Amino acid sequence: MTAGMGEGGAQDATLLFYKQIEALSTERHSTLGISEINNPFSFLSTTHLVPLTVDEFITAAIAYPIIFDSDSKLPLAVMGMRPGDNVFFGPDGKIDPEVYIPAFARRYPFFTAAAPPQEGEEQRTVVCIDRKAPMVMEGAQTPFFADGQPSQYTQNAIEFCRQFDGLMQRTSEFVNLCDQHGLFELTPINVQTGEENGQPQVQRIGEYLRVSDQKLKGLPRETYLELRDRGVDGVVYAHLISQGNWSKILARTSKLQQSIPFG
Repeated sequence: MTAGMGEGGAQDATLLFYKQIEALSTERHSTLGISEINNPFSFLSTTHLVPLTVDEFITAAIAYPIIFDSDSKLPLAVMGMRPGDNVFFGPDGKIDPEVYIPAFARRYPFFTAAAPPQEGEEQRTVVCIDRKAPMVMEGAQTPFFADGQPSQYTQNAIEFCRQFDGLMQRTSEFVNLCDQHGLFELTPINVQTGEENGQPQVQRIGEYLRVSDQKLKGLPRETYLELRDRGVDGVVYAHLISQGNWSKILARTSKLQQSIPFG
């Protein structure tokens, strides 16, 4: 398992799932929209790490471990042990209906991107879609536009993206606070590969960043109280509780991929 999203870090994460990014416009997409499909989250099946916002930690902590990218420190939901494998998908190709799906994935096929500012203008954002998304099609049940204007569905999707961007900003502030106070620590990921002479054989398959409870408690009282008042401790403890889900991920991995060795 890798500790993060790759060399591009958070930038790579922005491009997860998206294959053909286009700025949403009436000129190009007036006849397109969204239709219900049998497996709307199939795009997640080959993704093992999915970005999270700190506002999702309490809910997500029930489902899987939450880690931080080793480079960008972006929070990530661990949904598999290897790139290309999501252990929450069954033989039928569908995701476990009880698993929490991060907002990062629920906004698909929409997302917002920063547009290059024109001379004398402030930077603005552009609403984009993945033109290759399986639910995007001609003559769809729910059109992107009605009478030349964004449909109610599109307006709701844009508002969701805006809210998500706000949550990502809060997440960035949380990460900066943890980084500023030196709360991150590098943690190895070990799996038992068998036994030899009655002793368990352990293989290190990766490492990741986590927030240290001891480092948090070791801060000066004034600093700790300031972070507590800003809600940092609650987010940290949800993150730490989520670490108990590593056994769940390993068990699902073993069940689904017994024939494929690590390494």
